[in-house]
Amino acid sequence: MSSIAPSAPHAPASSGLMATLRHARYIIGDNPVTGLAFGLFVIIVFLALFGPYIVPYDPLASNTAFALKPPSAAYWFGTDQLGRDVFSRVIVATRLDFIIAVSSVALVFVMGGLSGVAAGFFGGWTDRVVGRIADTIMAFPLFVLAMGIVAALGNTVENIVLATAVVNFPLYARVARAEANVRREAGFVQAARLCGNGEFRILLTQILPNIMPIMIVQMSLTMGYAILNAAGLSFIGLGVRPPTAEWGIMVAEGAAFMVSGEWWIAFFPGLALMVAVFCFNLLGDGLRDIVDPSRRT
Repeated sequence: MSSIAPSAPHAPASSGLMATLRHARYIIGDNPVTGLAFGLFVIIVFLALFGPYIVPYDPLASNTAFALKPPSAAYWFGTDQLGRDVFSRVIVATRLDFIIAVSSVALVFVMGGLSGVAAGFFGGWTDRVVGRIADTIMAFPLFVLAMGIVAALGNTVENIVLATAVVNFPLYARVARAEANVRREAGFVQAARLCGNGEFRILLTQILPNIMPIMIVQMSLTMGYAILNAAGLSFIGLGVRPPTAEWGIMVAEGAAFMVSGEWWIAFFPGLALMVAVFCFNLLGDGLRDIVDPSRRT
């Protein structure tokens, strides 16, 4: 009489997630700079979600009787030339700039990241087509190209997102192509082929997950550039239209008053812009340490 040995119990499905969370907590706690970056990111997300509901004043309401008031207990960041509260406008602008950054990064990852992975993995005509598109975009000064796209299509939020994604396409395509090209003949890819997996299945289940750490770092860095690009377009009059609260517009409006001493109109939106870009740049290193399996001990 034969007996069947009991199978080994499977690890709970949540064990991998818990291990990742423990590793993330260790990375954030061990590195104060990474902890600061994640703390700033949480604040930015909170302000993007709830900022319009917690501001003390209507960001669009003007009152010329209180125009150009310096920072005080009533107006923490002062008022602008129309009497609008600068603090309320800076907080409300966080949502718009964050949406532009996230949307443009998601779009360029789909366009550039996936096409770069396909180019590096399949090679041949796919590689040549993606390479020529990237070379064509790189032939233009990137900010000038973004200006041309927005000027041709119209200065709306959707076109700003599209322009930012297009100018970042070569960066994503080249990084993804290089990473996929290195891994397409790796041992785990050959093993997947021997198991009968098709090329597209290998691309999605083997190659793409293994290049995600470097792509996540790139996405974090590009979010800072996307905010700068949107602010730059708004500063020269090709971005979001006034009276919408946006950091670039506010800096442009306040620049004319710097000479006469009303420094706060441009200073506080510029400070918010600097903090956001600083946060996303530091966030990339922390995300790399958390996501990359080779850095886990």
